[in-house]
Amino acid sequence: MPTPSPASPPRVPTAVVLRRFRVVFNAVRTHFKQVEKQVGLGGAQVWALSLIRDQPGIGLGELARGMDVHQSTASNLVKGLLQKGLIRADKGHADKRQVQLVALPEALTLLAKVPGPFEGVLPEALDKLPAQTLAQLDRDLAKLITLLKADESTGSIPLAQL
Repeated sequence: MPTPSPASPPRVPTAVVLRRFRVVFNAVRTHFKQVEKQVGLGGAQVWALSLIRDQPGIGLGELARGMDVHQSTASNLVKGLLQKGLIRADKGHADKRQVQLVALPEALTLLAKVPGPFEGVLPEALDKLPAQTLAQLDRDLAKLITLLKADESTGSIPLAQL
């Protein structure tokens, strides 16, 4: 007598999953709007500024890696922070082509006013997931990205800039 196969889980309606995506996107957008309203900077700029504050002398490449963004994106964020007078860029001692970024006192005052996590609510929430759950979510999102035929290079654009 053959062993019965385990019943597959019931299919969740597409609308339910779509609603969950909306909840996630709205939570992210609400957080970034709140940050911008309170401090006048976009979420990606705040995150970059916090990394510069936490790592005085950080270079552009290190900043890009810390934010998991393309170096040109990090460069544009730095230009904006320089124009606002929140950071300074010192030439490197060994290599004059390198810059060392330093947060100025105005930046520290501004960061003290920022609500919630500097990197955003989604990265913070993902960090709190168990490793197994995060790995499964990664596999499932990879399948979804394939079905969407989405350009994976857009993954280096900060959510705060979407």
